Amino acid sequence: MATIGQRVGALVAVAALAGCGQPAQGDAPVVFAASSLSTVLPHLDDTARFSFDGSTGLLDQLRSGAQADVFVSADHDTMLAAAEEGLLDGEPVMVATNRLVLVVPADNPASVTGFDGSLADTRLVVCAPEVPCGSGARRLAEAAGVRLDPVSEELKVTDVLGKVASGEADAGIVYATDAALASDAVTAMEIPGAAADPNTYWAGVVAQAPHPEGAEAFVAALAGPWQADLRAAGFGPPR
Repeated sequence: MATIGQRVGALVAVAALAGCGQPAQGDAPVVFAASSLSTVLPHLDDTARFSFDGSTGLLDQLRSGAQADVFVSADHDTMLAAAEEGLLDGEPVMVATNRLVLVVPADNPASVTGFDGSLADTRLVVCAPEVPCGSGARRLAEAAGVRLDPVSEELKVTDVLGKVASGEADAGIVYATDAALASDAVTAMEIPGAAADPNTYWAGVVAQAPHPEGAEAFVAALAGPWQADLRAAGFGPPR
């Protein structure tokens, strides 16, 4: 079984082979992106400067005047809010999809059987409801008739994964791409309806971007030449 390091290394190799669409060094963009993209994006563009966080946290930073060139969110609602508030230059584009899965530590100490009643009385960790992975988890739980009673709500999906992988939590809800990278530490279980109701990833150029040409090139590459690399990293195609 490949380790996390081996999987990341494979992604680096794929990105190196792709090697197209990168902006010139002098116009390298500052990219605000959802934390679930923190493994793949730096390998697609080694000139850009990245800030990874929960999508809503990044939106709050833009609202507060933080300077960025590109915004990549893990849901449509957050990107729509950015557009409606005049924080974007032009229309955003959908660049990928992702589905949520349930993860447990590799030894599954709480004997969780799936996205069902076995989650009761476990140390369940999920994303906060204002974060895309959190709102998605609650939507899927409502559809499946499953009650979520988390002991902790995180602002980043990577924090949820970290608590499960370390054994601090008995179960968590994360993106399939994150679960795949940590497959030596966690076991993933499918969530009913998740594949039919994926999170959608959107990219847009930030209004008054300091590096507009680099920003436009980055978004165009995400929507074009880098699609194969996103697929290799486990992200689904735009729909």
